[in-house]
Amino acid sequence: MFYTRQDLEKYEDDRLAPYACHSRENLGRLYPEDEPEYRTSFQRDRDRIIHTTAFRRLEYKTQVFFNYEGDYYRTRLTHTLEVAQIARAIARALGANEDLEEAICLAHDLGHSAFGHSGEIALSRLMRDHGGFDHNKQSLRIVTILERRYRNFPGLNLTWEVREGIVKHESEYDISDANEYNPDLRGHLEAQIANVADELAYTTHDLDDGLRSKMISPNMLDGITLWEILLEDLGVRGKDLDDLSRHRIIRRLIGMEVTDLVHTTHERIRDSHVTSVEDLQSLPYNVISFSEDMYRRNRQLKDFLYTNLYRNYRVVRMAVKAERVISDLFSAYRSEPAILPLHVQQQIDEFGLERTICDYIAGMTDRFAVEEYQKLFDPIVIT
Repeated sequence: MFYTRQDLEKYEDDRLAPYACHSRENLGRLYPEDEPEYRTSFQRDRDRIIHTTAFRRLEYKTQVFFNYEGDYYRTRLTHTLEVAQIARAIARALGANEDLEEAICLAHDLGHSAFGHSGEIALSRLMRDHGGFDHNKQSLRIVTILERRYRNFPGLNLTWEVREGIVKHESEYDISDANEYNPDLRGHLEAQIANVADELAYTTHDLDDGLRSKMISPNMLDGITLWEILLEDLGVRGKDLDDLSRHRIIRRLIGMEVTDLVHTTHERIRDSHVTSVEDLQSLPYNVISFSEDMYRRNRQLKDFLYTNLYRNYRVVRMAVKAERVISDLFSAYRSEPAILPLHVQQQIDEFGLERTICDYIAGMTDRFAVEEYQKLFDPIVIT
């Protein structure tokens, strides 16, 4: 049986909540295009994102552990996929648009530089007097300008709703700047889900990687409420966890978080009496939320991870190295632009020297940045 785009749009209208974004009612693209015969507009956006160079580069960009520290740790790509999976589960339970949800999640970290947040901090400092750097804005810049895959327009020509979801990405560490995307309105339901799925994913999976790496030992988590609940529920005991027990704990933790989030959000939406996307975005608060108990427990776990994982001396050492690599590359390119690849030099007239250098470095993978550093500063390496 063949389903046309109109069939799929009708299916959305019949199944999705009235306050979800329906692809039939999307606010359009920057450049007019005929929509495909058998995909919705949000499905096309998702597919375009997956095929970008920026998306493929996420495989070799840092989440917490640098790529060459081991094959088992999360990368920015695996984190992105896990965020998308968690967000789709939440979206389906709440009647949100799964295709839009996935598109936003797959694009939300496209603008992250090499070396994770350490790289972002370095670029932000270096670009302070040249327009700044923020990975949310860089993600939007990639999908609207930098990816050159089509003859008739720059970027991917995504729908407004996907672009708005990227711009209004917020987390504990990211504050959105949506001046050109209805800044007085909150993110739509799918954007809000993407934000909380991101935090949920990196908290649970950073805990998993911390335990696997032995930077965190099970006994260090004694007294952490969520940890104690998980051990009690699963009947797990002992100071050392085998791989299977660790997988069970992380899986149960994700399940607990998602269940609490879905039930709490359902109650908040019901109590708000919203009946449209506009109603939901006009609320003075986000409808996506954990319960008060879960929020406090998550806060305790996040504080633990900050102290014992993100500030672990091994992670901090690599962060210092990362800042040096990015700072030295930026200074070298700025001092002598002729050492930049020709295709990068050709962008200087359009974007300016500093922004061109920033775009180039932000697009690097960890591995490429290290290799480039060696080529420029190690006299033994022949380029």
